[in-house]
Amino acid sequence: MPRINPVTGKSDVPAESHAVVDQVVKVFGGVRGPFSMLLHSPKLAERILPLVTFFRDDSVVDARLRSVAILAAVREREAAYVWAAQVAAARRNGVSDEIIDLLRAKGDAGKLPPEEREIVNYTRQLMRTNRVDQTAFDALRKRHDEKWLVELTAAANYFALLSGVVNAFEVAAPPDGDKLPA
Repeated sequence: MPRINPVTGKSDVPAESHAVVDQVVKVFGGVRGPFSMLLHSPKLAERILPLVTFFRDDSVVDARLRSVAILAAVREREAAYVWAAQVAAARRNGVSDEIIDLLRAKGDAGKLPPEEREIVNYTRQLMRTNRVDQTAFDALRKRHDEKWLVELTAAANYFALLSGVVNAFEVAAPPDGDKLPA
């Protein structure tokens, strides 16, 4: 059970915030997960929500590669809810079960294809130390431009933010979602 009551719809927020709930429902089909907590601050939720559609629709980072970074970030943050939601998205984006299994197990990234390995190493360093060494940075920089690197880094950190929200408020993962090891 979450530490505070989740917002589930318009009846849980003041009338002047109903439009924000409508926006969340339009993006996700309902109110759940991090946004069930973020809507306790409707203005914050309203400002964060456009990042969802940006990463889905406008990022220069290919959805499959972005999903690899997102899963690596979320796994480092031990966010069961976000992991469950993002595994399904990663599969839709073409991430193989082998990569998902390796990330779930916090396995050796050296077993991954080069580009995925570089993304996982970069993201893990960023999540673990809040820094990226020059070798990890240069590996991605050789493949991609500045815009790509900024957007990949922002995506990983956005999902780390969502992970922090669900973890702080103990939002449980959906029972039918992919599970992190106990």
